[in-house]
Amino acid sequence: MAKHLMNDFKAVTAKEWRQKIQVDLKGVDYESLITHTLEGIDIKPFYHQEDTTNNISVATPNQWHITERLTVKDLESTIEQISYSLSKGTEAIWLIIESESTNLVELLKSIDIKKTPIYIEFQFLKPKYIIAFAEFLKGKKHQIRIGIDIIGNLAATGNWYHSLKDDHEALDYIFKHIEIPVELSINTNIYQNAGANTIQQLSYALAHTNEYLNHNSEALKNKKIIFKVAVGSNYFFEIAKIKALRNLYTTLANAYQLPEKIEILAFPTNRNKTIYDYNVNMLRTTTECMSAILGGADFICNNAYDKIFHKENEFGSRIARNQLLILKNESYFDKVSNPADGAYYIENLTQQLSEKALELFKSIEKGGGFLVQLKEGTIQRKIKESAQKEQEEFNERKTILVGTNRYENAEDKMKNELEISPFLEKKERKTLLPPIIQRRLAESLEQSRLKQE
Repeated sequence: MAKHLMNDFKAVTAKEWRQKIQVDLKGVDYESLITHTLEGIDIKPFYHQEDTTNNISVATPNQWHITERLTVKDLESTIEQISYSLSKGTEAIWLIIESESTNLVELLKSIDIKKTPIYIEFQFLKPKYIIAFAEFLKGKKHQIRIGIDIIGNLAATGNWYHSLKDDHEALDYIFKHIEIPVELSINTNIYQNAGANTIQQLSYALAHTNEYLNHNSEALKNKKIIFKVAVGSNYFFEIAKIKALRNLYTTLANAYQLPEKIEILAFPTNRNKTIYDYNVNMLRTTTECMSAILGGADFICNNAYDKIFHKENEFGSRIARNQLLILKNESYFDKVSNPADGAYYIENLTQQLSEKALELFKSIEKGGGFLVQLKEGTIQRKIKESAQKEQEEFNERKTILVGTNRYENAEDKMKNELEISPFLEKKERKTLLPPIIQRRLAESLEQSRLKQE
């Protein structure tokens, strides 16, 4: 009988590994290898099976879709863009509809809606418009999803579309009268782009969702929920974040006896993108998309490397799409399901993020819930505090953005390259509550450099 090779090797405990590391350090303290994060999670120099006592197993999709985002302005040009994009390898389309004057039916006639997943995001709330569009789809096989997030709009703008009562009534009306799978869209990207840490992002996403479930969980029994997730540059944390999001939603869904399945639409954050040495943005978006894939997102939409300072252009879109095509077809990132399973570090991170986010979520609920804390300004204040800590680390060069606050190219000139403003612009308007401000880390430094050109 053949002897198993591994029987010749003695199992090594975590304690023995640590002792070996301490010896190899030759007097340097082992604690010096531990990294302390803004989330309050300490990263150890190694992880062992003993660190995953409460294994978290979450189902991830068998495949992910290369997705392209298009803002519909001119119908004819958008139809051409969609056709071109699909011919070049795009697998799903994310349409942003800015105006109810858009002839959405005419637009969709140009797409094979049986084969192409389409996510439609409305930047207005008009039930009659949405229901009229749904009539066109009756009896047709399609993969169309409609995302609506009235609370996300409140958080980002400080106002409801109409009012709390009218917005909820409109949403309930749409759920009641529409047969296609309207998906509640939870825009968690707001929190990431504003500087919330990973635990805050997860807990706010959960509390944000819970407001809808508290209001009308019955209406969501046959609906799907799609989470829009901005992915940052902390590679392993972002993988664990997406896994933890699925795990946390499972806990919430079980409490309401709802289906556990969700969809995740992931895309790179804007927070760490820069106008100087802008080609580095391609490296940032590549690793961020990799985190989204390994974490188990259903749809990956890459951002163009020049998105923050150039108008939408064919070259930037092509590069963004090709990055995903390389990851899928040349790096084989679509060949394995649950690729991060069994990685002790990621499993430990997923466990810690889930536990800490759940604890924060419970404290939000004890404080009256997400909407109450949003109206009181508590959520905004907490995010601002977290963002300020991150900003200080950037200013002190503890957080590095290559080409911007380290290894700057003095010859790099950008003043004449800005087609759109890359900076936060204040707009004076009356709001019900302070909006959550989304701002990039490098803005102040970039403005100083531009003045010196």
